[in-house]
Amino acid sequence: MNHTLTALLHEAGISPQGALQPLSGGDSAATYRLHTREGDVVVKQDHPARLAGEADGLKALANANSGLMVPAVLAQQGEWLVMEALETVPHRHGDEAALGEGLRKLHGVSGGEHGWPRDNACGKTPQPNAPMKDGRVFQRERRLLPLINACYAQGLLDHGLRQRLETLAHGLERWLPDVAPRLVHGDLWSGNVLFTPQGPAIIDPAVYRHFPEVDLAMLTLFGSPGSAFFEAYWNGSAPDDWPRREALFQLYPLLNHLLLFGESYRTPVERAVSRLEAY
Repeated sequence: MNHTLTALLHEAGISPQGALQPLSGGDSAATYRLHTREGDVVVKQDHPARLAGEADGLKALANANSGLMVPAVLAQQGEWLVMEALETVPHRHGDEAALGEGLRKLHGVSGGEHGWPRDNACGKTPQPNAPMKDGRVFQRERRLLPLINACYAQGLLDHGLRQRLETLAHGLERWLPDVAPRLVHGDLWSGNVLFTPQGPAIIDPAVYRHFPEVDLAMLTLFGSPGSAFFEAYWNGSAPDDWPRREALFQLYPLLNHLLLFGESYRTPVERAVSRLEAY
C-alpha cells in the first residue's frame, strides 16, 4: 500500500486489513474499497484539488441535515480521500418519495450568493464557483459560456451551434426570474444516488448554491425518477415553467459530457437547444 495513504490512515485511527480492492464506475478517480478493523472504507485517488473539493462538498451535504445519507469524510490529504463505505440495498418501495423529500430539505438551505467559497470539479472538468449576486449571470458566466468556449476550442461545436448557445445564455434575464441561491449537490445523476438500509444516499458531489432545478434536471437527464419523487419534492408547488428550466439546466451537464466524452453528445446538446428555442 502507498506510504502516504498508510500514514494518512494511521493518523485517522484506521487500521487496514488487506489490500485495496478496485471498484468500478468512477470516470474521474481511481476508487477502492478497503477492509479495516473499524469497518470498510472507500478510498479515492485523484488530483488533490478535486478531492479537496469533494471532501468539502460531502461535509456541506452532511451539515444540511436533509435526512439523506452522506458518506462521512474520514481523512483527506493530497491525492487521497478516505470515506465511510455505505451499505447498499436494492431499491425499495418508498425510496423515491424519501429521496424527493430529502432533496427538498437540502434545497431549503439558502444563504449567500450564487456560487461557492471554493472552486471544485464536475467529473474531471474544473468548475468555477466565484460567487455572483444574480443567478442568471452566474449560470451564463460560470457555467454555460466557459463550456461553450471549451467545446468550441476542441472542435466539438460548429460556429452556428455556438452562436445559438450564446444567444440562449445571453437571453436568460428575459424569462428566468432570479431566486435565492440554494445548496445543490451539483452532479446528481442517478449513479450518484444510492439506497441504504437507512434510506437514500447521495455521493460524489460538486456542490454550490444556485437554482435548485440544477439537481432535478440532472436526475431527469440520465433516467428519470418516478412520480412519487416529484410529488414529494414539489409538495404541490411545481413551477409552471419546469419543462423550460429542465431544458436550460440540462445544457451544462450535456456540454460537460460533450467536452469529456466527445461527439456522441453533440446531438443531445442540439436537442436541448431546440427545446429552449421553441419557447
